[in-house]
Amino acid sequence: MRVHGKTSLLATMAASLFFAALPLRAAPADEPAVWPSAGWLASTPEAQGMDSAAVARLVDFGAANAMDSLLVTRHGRLVAEAYYAPYRANLKHAVNSTTKAVVGTLTGMAIQDGLLASRDQPVIDLFPERSIANLDASKKAMTIGHLLDMTSGIDWKEKLDDSVPETALQFGRSRDWQGFVLDRPMAQPPGGGFNYNSGNTHLLSAILAKKTGGSTLAYAQRRLFQPLGIGDVRWRKDPQGIETGGFGLYLHPRDMAKIGYLYLRKGQWEGRQLLPAAWVEQIFQASVDMGFKNGPVFRYANGWWTIPEKRAYIAAGMNRQLIIVMPDIDVVAVVTGRRNYLLPPFIDMIAASARSDRPLSEDGAAQAQLADRIRAASVEKQSPVAPAPELAATVSRKVWQFDRNLLGVRRLMLDLTAANPSYEILFDNARADAPAEPVTGPLGLDGYYRINEKVAEAPVAVRGDWTDPQSFRIFSRSLSDGDVSMYLLRFDGARLNVAFENNRGFKAQVQGRAAD
Repeated sequence: MRVHGKTSLLATMAASLFFAALPLRAAPADEPAVWPSAGWLASTPEAQGMDSAAVARLVDFGAANAMDSLLVTRHGRLVAEAYYAPYRANLKHAVNSTTKAVVGTLTGMAIQDGLLASRDQPVIDLFPERSIANLDASKKAMTIGHLLDMTSGIDWKEKLDDSVPETALQFGRSRDWQGFVLDRPMAQPPGGGFNYNSGNTHLLSAILAKKTGGSTLAYAQRRLFQPLGIGDVRWRKDPQGIETGGFGLYLHPRDMAKIGYLYLRKGQWEGRQLLPAAWVEQIFQASVDMGFKNGPVFRYANGWWTIPEKRAYIAAGMNRQLIIVMPDIDVVAVVTGRRNYLLPPFIDMIAASARSDRPLSEDGAAQAQLADRIRAASVEKQSPVAPAPELAATVSRKVWQFDRNLLGVRRLMLDLTAANPSYEILFDNARADAPAEPVTGPLGLDGYYRINEKVAEAPVAVRGDWTDPQSFRIFSRSLSDGDVSMYLLRFDGARLNVAFENNRGFKAQVQGRAAD
């Protein structure tokens, strides 16, 4: 199947009808289709042919690998749902680059609606109002399909490894995200090979906004979210007010599973073909090699990762925000989390938990074990705590000032001796016309996080401990973003040295001094 070949609209429609007619494996033949629009129906794993003990091991894997949530569905029913404290149910989570798969889905819908001609439509033609730099024959040949498949050829550094994503950082700091991407030089002709680029899908979001009335979110609500019963979302915007195409979407884990289920059902939902089945099949038959050197081959199409040898199709975001679709076993699994781990072994564990297409005998002992694992995940485990040194009283409520720095911290105060310990941090204000307000909140010193609920969309959990008589460590977790930050404060008389690192790979050292 050619990824970038010229395809007529008639041929696309014919393929869509063909794939829509294929038999689905979404449920045993004598079972009616289940649609979770109003909410997921729960089931024991055994009733859906899954082994509760094996599913319990998935929950344990999540606990050992910094997951925030884990959901497993089979035959359209929810068989396991775990939330790892202090994260909790009913809280949206940043899905990071899983946003790309959603934008890819919306692009397929816009083509189906006739708002875009096809994957072969040239990108530059969709921005006639812009004067574009470095405009050459290669850039003029770049199509929507190239953006979808990460084969645009744009010069861009954002590798899927631990290297610094230089271009992505510059992109995020620019005042005109669309212009930044469009003006980049070409590193190779479009279609020449895979190169991960969040700017590609941001251009797609900008195109969707232009073609659908000005808002990618409004189009998503009408064509995707409302039909699937997804009502509570948040989506960041760029400086021009366009929803970010490469990241920035926040969804509930249950709603992430609905998007996976749409793909499992080949674009069908409650009798409607919301997304062309041929669009889904392009993902199931992806041909763009992602170039990973170790392990199985990964391929890419329309914003989705695939592992062909495992028949697994994945919407993937940084630190393992995942929608995993496995048609052969009729499973959709969803993960939100805080760090990366190897995907193939986890997918093998999911596959191993599906033992039969038919119900298994109920296993009360294994089901009790699974319920116990899920319950244990929801209860925060106490971290070790060392006794507070005498220095704690000395530095408590002392104000520390900082010169301009990479962290944006201007002032810090810790209250470590009060009945309810707390912190107060003043950051640089991004807006010169708005007053800077300090961030305050509770601080756990007993081995447990304390949660600042002042911002309902972004609760933050914070705890601290002494690593030695001079050093105090603070862990901060943004529950909705999956971000984990660690500040190691080293007190040296009137000076304060701060070593910072987070789970996105950023590290920094800053120095402060006691205020007069």
